[in-house]
Amino acid sequence: MFDSCPHIEPICCWATLRIERGAKEKNHHLYKPYSNAIIAKDPTSLEEEIKEIRRSGSNKDLDSASEFEMSDIFYFARRGVESIMDDEVTKRFSAEELESWNLLTRSNNNFHYISLRLTVLWGLGLVIRYGILLPLRVTLAFTGVGLLVFLTSVIGRLPNGRLKNLLSEKVHLMCYRICVRALTAIITYHDSENKPKNGGICVANHTSPIDVIILASDGCYAMVGQIHGGLMGVIQRSMVKACPHIWFERSEVKDRHLVAKRLSDHVQDKSKLPILIFPEGTCINNTSVMMFKKGSFDIGATVYPVAIKYDPRFGDAFWNSSKFGMVNYLLRMMSSWAIVCSVWYLPPMSREDGEDAVQFANRVKAAIARKGGLVDLLWDGGLKREKVKDTFKEEQQKLYSKMLVGTQEDRSRS
Repeated sequence: MFDSCPHIEPICCWATLRIERGAKEKNHHLYKPYSNAIIAKDPTSLEEEIKEIRRSGSNKDLDSASEFEMSDIFYFARRGVESIMDDEVTKRFSAEELESWNLLTRSNNNFHYISLRLTVLWGLGLVIRYGILLPLRVTLAFTGVGLLVFLTSVIGRLPNGRLKNLLSEKVHLMCYRICVRALTAIITYHDSENKPKNGGICVANHTSPIDVIILASDGCYAMVGQIHGGLMGVIQRSMVKACPHIWFERSEVKDRHLVAKRLSDHVQDKSKLPILIFPEGTCINNTSVMMFKKGSFDIGATVYPVAIKYDPRFGDAFWNSSKFGMVNYLLRMMSSWAIVCSVWYLPPMSREDGEDAVQFANRVKAAIARKGGLVDLLWDGGLKREKVKDTFKEEQQKLYSKMLVGTQEDRSRS
């Protein structure tokens, strides 16, 4: 069958070999894929996989992959199909899959009826969540936000000094804890001895806008963000009167030098609160940590990593901003059973000698992912709204061309 198309045989033989080897290793409990993806993969390089494809389809010694072979196309075709079937990036921007139904509508969209008993339980839960819990939580939320706006505005009229700072911290903690109660958040804090200190930067993985109050209910932080209008703008203006938060105009956010200077000036004053930053820049669905922006790590301040992990069995904290608006999202949160999460304070980290901002950011990200049991991904969270940069495509092209023609040093030796 393969005589008429000689290039099909190598890939078929190679695929058969991979399947047989995978089954054999799995039976011997040696099969350890590097992710929980649909397609199990061994961590191999481009050159190793292409050489394996060539050896599977030829009896020649092809260890020196220095010439183009038609079978090389199958490597790129297979990787493309795998990316379509099991995209490890875009699925991070949708709700996390659950092993069992938690009696919330989100996790049972495709199959509403399971049994009469579960239907009755779901109906009772619906009455409890929307008839009892939701009104109480909305009342608490308005109380917390109202007190925050009123009390910070009053404190803002006091002269700067120790009394003002003390009252500001007490008010912020009280109001944030009321807002946490509005979500029925059950939070477990670990390793509190590593909590961020003044003059430092607290960085954490980002799942939801409520990450702010989850952390701020255990300690005070200086917030960083863009100035908004409406109700959010009123809250920001009142908060900055009582505490030195860092708010930027829309035009200023694009000026990296201005942002870096404002942050640097803040951390140099040891009397000011630690800055809270989410370097991913967007919400990820509680399963992984994506690329950290290097700006926060280029200032030279001590970094205090924090890992946040939510338990999706009681309520999904992930905010899919492309699907739900803020009000809709908050209502879904307040109508869930509870928000259960764990917070780990990691030991402070600083840039090492010879380490640039990108390497430092990756080291901090890896520590957060390891502690929170999250997948450490190199992809930029900006892919949620943007296309893949051409540099990623060019990188694969460079790797393949390097395998064929070698480096400049190799060519000069030959």
